This record gives sequence, structure tokens and C-alpha cells, in this order.
Amino acid sequence: MSRVRTPAVAGSFYPANPSTLARQVDGWLEQARPSVVGAPAALIVPHAGYVYSGPVAAAAYATLRALPPSRPAPRVLLLGPCHFLPLRGVVHPDVDALCTPLGEVRVDPELHRRAARLGHVSASMEAHELEHSLEVQLPFLQRALGAFTVLPLLVGRTGAEDVAALLDALWAPDVLPVVTSDLSHHLPYEHARRVDQATVEQVLALRAPLEVDNACCAVAISGLLLAARRRGLRPVLLDLRSSGDASGERAGVVGYGAFVFYPPTQPLHPRPEDSS
Repeated sequence: MSRVRTPAVAGSFYPANPSTLARQVDGWLEQARPSVVGAPAALIVPHAGYVYSGPVAAAAYATLRALPPSRPAPRVLLLGPCHFLPLRGVVHPDVDALCTPLGEVRVDPELHRRAARLGHVSASMEAHELEHSLEVQLPFLQRALGAFTVLPLLVGRTGAEDVAALLDALWAPDVLPVVTSDLSHHLPYEHARRVDQATVEQVLALRAPLEVDNACCAVAISGLLLAARRRGLRPVLLDLRSSGDASGERAGVVGYGAFVFYPPTQPLHPRPEDSS
């Protein structure tokens, strides 16, 4: 019998009704206008409630449309923070599939086996049970990719080199790393803009490590930057906003950024302008 991780935040962070959820995600994906067109090698996306960060996340996920139709179903390596438990190392859930209102996504058995052999990776269903950071990515992946498998990993107390080593061990041509992290937290709007812009400049320069106060999963982003530098990847900023842009409340905001990383050999084309 399959072990399935059921949704924890459907109906709060995003719609629980499948039709409503699909329409909302599809609408944001259609509205997203990446500045360049090319097949991505990795993404950084936010993980707040959809009313706050959904359009920002969609900017990154819309780039998946550039994947060749003949390409095998990708395997998504999904990394994010744990908001409820203090963790050491990196943990995966001991399940066979993850469920959202749009259906089930199978945990990739090969990635699971390979990750479990790494010394700093362990299993914890408790850490994953209520965590939203990875769950809110799944509907975007389901609508953007259709068929795919996933390995969900929560990153706790560990080093950026440990995350980079994990990526080096698991990253293959058919594996898409997706790191989810919000940026600055609870700063006044203009202060947050300055802090987040400095973080953007670090990411675009592939300069690690990030300050832990400037991104809630700074260690995973930093690990991705190290691994991306080794591969010669080229990062592009797609969108940068904050909760204040959505809510109008500017006393204390949370920053959201969407980034895509392109391979060094991937031709990049400017997005065609609308003819209308």
C-alpha cells in the first residue's frame, strides 16, 4: 500500500478546490513574461500564500514551458526550509507520493535511494507533515510540467557545502533543482527593498554565502550558488516583490524573488514582444 503525504495547507495557502486552483495557477503562468526564453537548469522560488507570492513563483515556473516536448519527464529536486521543527542536516519524508488537490506526485525512487546514502540526509515524516514551503510548489509544477517525479527535502542546520555536495551527487541532465526561499522578513517596505536588492546582486554574482537574516533558506540558496558556479550556470532575475506590493501593508513586509539558472551552452533568446 502506498504511503502518501496529504496536503497540509490546501484551503489556506492556496485553494482546496481543484478547478479553482488550476484556473488560478494557469492564469498566473499565462501572465508570466520571462525576459528571456530558454530551458532552465534550476529555479529559486518563494513559498508564501498564493495571494502574496503566487505571481512571483509563476514567473519562474513559466520558464519550464521552454523544456523540449520530447524530453523525458523531469525529476524535480525540491529543497526548502522547515518552519516548525529544528532540524540537523537534510530530511526527506518516508512516503511514496505527495498529494495536492490536483492529484498525486510520485516520489522519485532513484533520487530517494541516492540521497538516503548521503551522511547528512535522513528521514523525518514529522518535519514534512505540516510544512508548507515545499507543498505550495507542487500545484505550479503539476500545471507547468504535467508528468514529473519529485524528491522533497527540508534543509536544516547544515553548511552550504553540504547542500552543494548533495546537489553534485543528485544533479543530472533530467534533474531540475528547485530551491524555495522567501527573502527578507518583517522589515519596513523601503528597507526591505534595499536588503532584497543586495541579495539579488549576490545571487546574480553567484556569491555565497547569503546572510541567514536575508533569506529563510539562505543555506540552500548558498549551496545552489556554489553548485551553479561549478557548472558555469547563468542566473537571471525574473521578478522581485514583497508582501507589501500585494497587501498594501508596508510596516513590515516579506520579500519574494524568482530566479532561473541557465546552462552555459543554452542559447537564450529575448522574449518576443506581443504583436498587438
